[in-house]
Amino acid sequence: MTLKCTLLTTVVGLGLSAGIASAETITIATVNNGDMIRMQGLTSAFNEAHPDITVEWVTLEENVLRQNVTTDISTGGGAYDVMTIGTYEVPIWGNNGWLVSLNDGMADDWDAADLLPAISGGLTVDGELYAAPFYGESSMVMYRMDLMEKAGLEMPDAPTWTFIREAAAAMTDRDNEINGICARGKAGWGENMAFLTAMSNSFGARWFDADWKAQFDSEAWANTLNFYLGMMNESGPNGAANNGFNENLTLFQQGKCGMWIDATVAASFVTGADSTVADKVGFALAPDNGLGPRGNWLWAWSLAIPTSSEKQDAAKAFVSWATSKAYTELVAGNEGWANVPPGTRTSLYENEEYLAAAPFAAMTLQSINSADPINPTVDPVPYTGVQFVAIPEFAGIANQVGQQFSSALAGQQTAEQALAAAQELTVEEMEAAGY
Repeated sequence: MTLKCTLLTTVVGLGLSAGIASAETITIATVNNGDMIRMQGLTSAFNEAHPDITVEWVTLEENVLRQNVTTDISTGGGAYDVMTIGTYEVPIWGNNGWLVSLNDGMADDWDAADLLPAISGGLTVDGELYAAPFYGESSMVMYRMDLMEKAGLEMPDAPTWTFIREAAAAMTDRDNEINGICARGKAGWGENMAFLTAMSNSFGARWFDADWKAQFDSEAWANTLNFYLGMMNESGPNGAANNGFNENLTLFQQGKCGMWIDATVAASFVTGADSTVADKVGFALAPDNGLGPRGNWLWAWSLAIPTSSEKQDAAKAFVSWATSKAYTELVAGNEGWANVPPGTRTSLYENEEYLAAAPFAAMTLQSINSADPINPTVDPVPYTGVQFVAIPEFAGIANQVGQQFSSALAGQQTAEQALAAAQELTVEEMEAAGY
């Protein structure tokens, strides 16, 4: 959908000056996640500081957003002045000269030094920050404390995959539509493959060996996929192959998931006003297998300005506003501290009001800091990235692999068939790319 906000009011707020000489319209492409929808609803505050900038929104489902902005920026289309992109795209696009550096031109009080190093490091190339994090995340276990207790179990702070599968089976109650486990099944490099790649790290798997040879024919990948399919078939929801972040969020909020392993940013939504189980939710680290890595990822949805934009000053004004400490305070004043965008600034995790309001804050920060994009796997790899491989070819390959694994979850092929197809297509694509 496209939302247009044209708001002309007096200059007040958020400590950011107007500074744009004439009226301009900027177009912002973003994802249909709750925090971004909230940002759109608060755009009037931006226009109070910048009455000479009109904002047009293009809000899209995650996979569609990625396709649209990738096509636009790679062709220099110029359709968007601000793009919502992630930790995978930023260093690649920055290296290609497709993004505007944010090292200067941001608001005086924006405070780049306050950004969490784990988050800003993934958005920086050769000392140039190419995107401003709107929210940062890892992944963790969100679970129903009441159902865990009913099953006679106690969730450890750092569970194993074996415990998670056993607990999922114990909490499943098909008669009452309670699924013991919810996890991503929808095909996409940022959907099911984000979950499965992070999971595979904890099983000792990797996408490529040190010589860039595909590893889907390895025992570790067979163990990963067979465990995932077995757990989801035993205890997951019907139609899980169609479920991504938003679908599983809805299921959890409706009380239909005993556990949900997904982005830490979801914590404020499962404990918020729209959740029927808000007072029953506990949190734990993503599972491991005792091999070192946990099954958690590292990500930031960030705002970046393509070099094709002809309105870069206005775009920087918006990015400065939307990713500022003042914006955080604006959300807190309107929605409460528990609902502010998490995972980007050190100062947030030193704020006693936030820590008191957000029972998930400490687990979120621990999860973010424990993810290691430089050494994500048990065995050495030639790439960086936890739930992705930081090469341009990854997105296209992982979309295809994700389709194979989603098909296996839907019962359309076996794990062995899906892995064989994944191996074949990955080898073919990598050879074509010259690896």
